[in-house]
Formats: sequence, structure tokens, C-alpha cells
Amino acid sequence: MSESREKRTAKRGAEPQMAWKETGGSASNYILEVKDLKQHFPIQRGLFQRVVGHVKAVDGVSFYLREQEVLGIVGESGCGKTTTGRSILRLYEPTSGEVLYRRADGSQVDVTKIGKAEMMHLRREMRMIFQDPFSSLNPRLTVRDIIGEPLIIHKVARGNEMAKRVEELMNSVGLDPAYMGRYPHEFSGGQRQRIGLARTLALNPRLIIADEPVSALDVSVQAQVLNLLQDIKERMGLTIIFIAHDLSVVEHICDRIAVMYLGKIVEMADSDELLRRPLHPYTEALVSAVPPADPDIHVNRIILEGDVPSPVNPPSGCVFHPRCLYAKDVCKQEEPELRELKPEHFVSCHLAEEIELVGIGA
Repeated sequence: MSESREKRTAKRGAEPQMAWKETGGSASNYILEVKDLKQHFPIQRGLFQRVVGHVKAVDGVSFYLREQEVLGIVGESGCGKTTTGRSILRLYEPTSGEVLYRRADGSQVDVTKIGKAEMMHLRREMRMIFQDPFSSLNPRLTVRDIIGEPLIIHKVARGNEMAKRVEELMNSVGLDPAYMGRYPHEFSGGQRQRIGLARTLALNPRLIIADEPVSALDVSVQAQVLNLLQDIKERMGLTIIFIAHDLSVVEHICDRIAVMYLGKIVEMADSDELLRRPLHPYTEALVSAVPPADPDIHVNRIILEGDVPSPVNPPSGCVFHPRCLYAKDVCKQEEPELRELKPEHFVSCHLAEEIELVGIGA
């Protein structure tokens, strides 16, 4: 990849390390603070669509994001990663919680409490790359219209000015501007994802939520898109939330990683720290699934028993205890808090100090 983990670690070492507290004021270098975010979808049944329960897709997620940082959110399918990203941008209206965004002028706004007009203006600074490059592009529009649509909606450019801007954007993501009159079905998956990236960059955003941008692509194409995203991030000074389920992808591009399970963040730390010294049993299981670079290295793969519990009726206590290899009675009875066990290393586990887990390179 274009930037090594060691280089990113050295760069972060020059920054003042500040402990993050839920009750504290906003740090000056935080562009985003998410506090106790919940997204519960109602379950309706019967002729009168009576609410009989809720799907707790996101259930009390809290994290922070520094300026020009890449935060990875990982976990199994259905853990709430995508819903978290969509709730931050209010593509889903959050059930409760705070999403504090610091604008370019230094003012802070709670995204969950502003009106539609202000949210519309804010969408110029906060953009999203959608997961599926095949369904996220309108098949009836040309590339010129797809990339230029945000410019028209936000009244930034029209006509020849828009076409010129589209040409610049296509060049920036490695696409030939001569193809702007073509339709999405005429492109490969990697090219479609580049079109989606160009559309996201059209309004010069400050924060991008990338929802599994490479999961539908071949491995060779994944590397191209990741390198492109890293290059654009450095060039434009972007801040990125990178949602994925593959730790081997996340470790190359992310400064920090947050691990989600059943709608909750169970561990969050610097990428190297989390992968080499995990503190949560679920993180250890995810790390064990990452194939080593050396084929002669044997890894003891941890196979979790049972299925992921239903978010409609999550288990009591720790949500991971039914599948945890180390669970004790306290895990079944009390829900652990997300606490800072080491500097900048947060974990939600009663037994984090007692058990010794295995990470990459152990």
C-alpha cells in the first residue's frame, strides 16, 4: 500500500495523546464525536401494524474521530456497521444519541438535532461511498450525469462548468473523461466504484463514510481502489470512516480500528495495537481468521460456536458471552462498559485483565 503502518504510527506519535471521556468537552482535533448512538427499527404486525418489538441494529455506539484520520469499523455481517454509518449521515433517523460534527469554521453541530435545510447544507461536507458499485449507480444516467448530480442539487455548477468539473473528477480517480457519455453497465466493477468515488468527491467533502467500498471487487482491483483512496485522502486531507468485514484490508489503510458485535463496539484501539495485542475474545477470533503473509506460518484458527444472537432479543449481560470461550457467570449477568484499559485502547469485557489473548505476530 502507499503508506506503511510504521509511518502512520510515527506520524500519530507527534500528536498530543488525549484520553477521551464521554463527559468531557470536545477536543479541538476531533472532527466527529458519536455518543450513545442507537438505531432501533420497529417490528410491526397485524392489520393495524402494531409495534410488537424492535430490531436493535445499533445499541449505544460511542467513538471519536480526529481530523484527517481513518477509522475502521469491522465485524460480522449484521453487526450494525452499515447502519452506524447511515445513521451518522441521517440516511436513517437515529432513535437516540448524539452525533457531534465540527465544521470547517470550528463550530460544532449535533447532526441528530438540526433541520432538513441545515442537514442539506451539511451533506456537502459529509459524504458516503456506498457498498455495491452495481446498484448504487442509476443505470439510466450517464457518467457525466451521475458525477454531476451533486453539483446540480447543491447549485454549485451547471452546463459547461459542470462538465469541466466532471472531467477533473474523472481524471482524479483514474478514469478517462472520454467515457463520461457512457452508462454504468459499460464499466467493470472497479471502474464503477471509481465513478462512485468521483461522485462522492464532487463537493470537496471533509468527512467520507466508505461502506465496504472494496468488498464486491476482485483482490487485484481491491488493491487499486484502496491505493487510490489512500492517495486521495492524503491529497485532499480527508477524514474517513472505513467500514469493512475483512481485517486484512482494514489494517493497511486505517489508523485506528473499532470492532462491532451485535450493535455495540466491543474494542477500539490503534490498528497495530489492536491486531497484535487484542483485549476482547471476539477481536482475537477475527484476528485469527487473517491469513499470514508467510504460508509456512501455522495459525490456530478460532472457530466460534453457535450463531450470532438476534438483535431483536439480545442476550443479557455481555452480548458475546453465548459464543465466548472464556465466559464466566459475571458475563451472563452484567453488561460490561466500554472502558479505557490502556492509553487509547478501549474494551468492553469483564475479563480483559485476566485473560491473555493471541494477536498477529504472536
